[in-house]
Amino acid sequence: MIREKNPDGFLSAAEMPLFKLYLVMSACFLAAGIFWVSVLCRNMYSVFKIHWLMAALAFTKSISLLFHSINYYFINSQGHPIEGLAVMHYITRLLKGALLFITIALIGSGWAFIKCVLSDKEKKVFGIVISMQVLANVAYIVIESREEGASDYVLWKEILFLVDLICCGAILFPVVWSIRHLQDASGTDGKVAVNLAKLKLFRHYYVMVICYVYFTRIIAILLQVAVPFQWQWLYQLLVEGSTLAFFVLTGYKFQPTGDNPYLQLPQEDEEDVQMEQVMTDSGFREGLSKVNKTASGREL
Repeated sequence: MIREKNPDGFLSAAEMPLFKLYLVMSACFLAAGIFWVSVLCRNMYSVFKIHWLMAALAFTKSISLLFHSINYYFINSQGHPIEGLAVMHYITRLLKGALLFITIALIGSGWAFIKCVLSDKEKKVFGIVISMQVLANVAYIVIESREEGASDYVLWKEILFLVDLICCGAILFPVVWSIRHLQDASGTDGKVAVNLAKLKLFRHYYVMVICYVYFTRIIAILLQVAVPFQWQWLYQLLVEGSTLAFFVLTGYKFQPTGDNPYLQLPQEDEEDVQMEQVMTDSGFREGLSKVNKTASGREL
């Protein structure tokens, strides 16, 4: 017979491994962030603002998990969290959530890589994502401060789940719009090879986002319901492990290297800019020669 008790602390059997789990995952995200910054420093010639935003996301995620781990340590030893550390955890969780969805949407829209201005539709998506993330974190704070037997606990839990799904659905729209744009442009602008390579990369990214949402929002919840109570910490392990894998794959797909098809369109556009500059220079020289001829005629 298995009894859910912890004679050495206040955490349940399902929560006892969380302190070490979050601490290890915090170290993994920190290592991933440091490695990503080293990659950026070695390829400064092709680094964009979005690359530094990805680095900030990895470090913010690491700090959030660190505060979460410390909270569980004090809950286990003292029976309650430290208020200051809990507030820091909520703040970093808010920043992490906002950075995560905004970064995914910015990469999917091609911002900073191939364009510097977002369309009106994309701005509306970002407004929805930021608003929903604020509401999701409010729901999370309320859930953390309530007991499972409280009357409004289930309500706020459903709100958190619904808002999270809305955010996951919203971030897919910029990726879909970029894929449609590349499909339309592949046969019209004369750069079929580059557009097809970019189209393939965006399709891979779309599948990656779908898998990330599927594993962290559906499979993880089913696992939490299916396993015995002493193994329910596997839910957090699957969520954090899937997030780390998604970060690593995203960094690999969009790393700042010269052969990355995502970065080839601006390089191709430079040829057009150079051609326009040559035409402008030739026109300027032609106009200057006409002025000189006119001036010489007047002198005569």
